[in-house]
Amino acid sequence: MSTLNANDIPADIPAQRKLTGGVLTLLAGLAAIGALSTNITLPSFPSMAAEFGVSARDMGLTLSSFFVAFAIGQLLVGPLSDRYGRKKLVLGGLIVFLAGTALCAAADTLETMIIGRVVQALGVCAASVLSRAIARDLFDGDALSRALSLTMIAMAAAPGFSPLLGSTMDATLGWRSTFLLVGLSGGALVLYYLFGMGETHPADRRAAHTARTVAVAYGRLATDRRFIMPALAVSLIVGGLYAFFGAAPAILIGLIGLSPVQLGLFFAATVFIVFGAGLLAPRLAHRWEATKVATAGIAIALAGGAILLAGGGTPSLPLFTAAIVVFLFGMGLVNPLGTAIALQPFGKQAGLASALLGFLQMACAALATALSTALPYDSWTALGVILTVTAAIALLLFAGIVLRGSR
Repeated sequence: MSTLNANDIPADIPAQRKLTGGVLTLLAGLAAIGALSTNITLPSFPSMAAEFGVSARDMGLTLSSFFVAFAIGQLLVGPLSDRYGRKKLVLGGLIVFLAGTALCAAADTLETMIIGRVVQALGVCAASVLSRAIARDLFDGDALSRALSLTMIAMAAAPGFSPLLGSTMDATLGWRSTFLLVGLSGGALVLYYLFGMGETHPADRRAAHTARTVAVAYGRLATDRRFIMPALAVSLIVGGLYAFFGAAPAILIGLIGLSPVQLGLFFAATVFIVFGAGLLAPRLAHRWEATKVATAGIAIALAGGAILLAGGGTPSLPLFTAAIVVFLFGMGLVNPLGTAIALQPFGKQAGLASALLGFLQMACAALATALSTALPYDSWTALGVILTVTAAIALLLFAGIVLRGSR
């Protein structure tokens, strides 16, 4: 296994490297491990609730606590990695994640499970946010778009396939086995990263951040149109994706009548839509401008929300499937390209920029999932409203980027 030598990476621009299978596997694993640890446990909520003596609804606290810790943690991890390098932060974070996973596996109360999930989130946020920063360290231009596209496919595959895997493991081995699998996956990532990749952010490219400079840098990023416009657009679309994950059980089981296993199969099938769009995105961006392709992707996602709204009166599986396929295809186009556009100008601050992007995504995800239950509509209509509104705002943001680029 070849090791990436930090000395080969120029100080001012990222190396133009071939996207090898080894690098892709590592980036995909780092990006996906957080989603795997969350979604694989969803089918086990009833089993956990019964053992802990709480309601299944109370188990939602394990998700909200994870998301809050994840969002806050990555704001710290990003600038720390810009100052001290990626490898120490990723490996340290994964070790913390493994400790949290062990605590979850041994939990016998809801409170212990929540603590374990918080520890998991504080550790795994480093892997997630720095997978994008590492990609930015190593690649630029079209190569960066390809790397992020393939990484985003892994991020979509984890929440798509893991509920089906989790339901099977829960039924055959019990819910604690899901945390064992997550722990083994995290351990494999530690070994792979430790021996398979060198530091991608060498000392001569690092930023000497302090608390004050970090706050100033975040403020500058938040007001820099090159970053904030594509970052907000991508985050809004990701918020719509999480709203779909949250509302799908109520729609597909509650309104349409699918079984939990069929729900898992539906989630798994959606992965192939995102997979196809993710493979297509860099090819389209190479032929046309990435901003124009991303804008088209948002317009497609908006059409998916509109289809859902139009059919809210008579929920049906074919109509819901059509709307989600359209939305996910658009999301699969804009997510990697929008991420690349947002990170492209900030090579020396890739960790900080990636952290702020991740925070925005988690904030939009939390807001969208909360709205999916708070809006005074049925779950179908609420999801349609969320997908339509988030995509419409994102489209306006990207339209501004395209117009500015044409001047």
